[in-house]
Amino acid sequence: MAKKVVLAYSGGLDTSVILKWLYNQGYEVICFVGNVGQKDDFDIVFILRD
Repeated sequence: MAKKVVLAYSGGLDTSVILKWLYNQGYEVICFVGNVGQKDDFDIVFILRD
């Protein structure tokens, strides 16, 4: 069984790289994306989720 980790995912370069690294290390990664009113477009996050 893979270890699980929760990642507060901003969608930026740093968290995108660590997400892939954790996945490659065998972790089951659960990402949390919070919309706190910023002007970023989160549509791509929901597309990639599925």
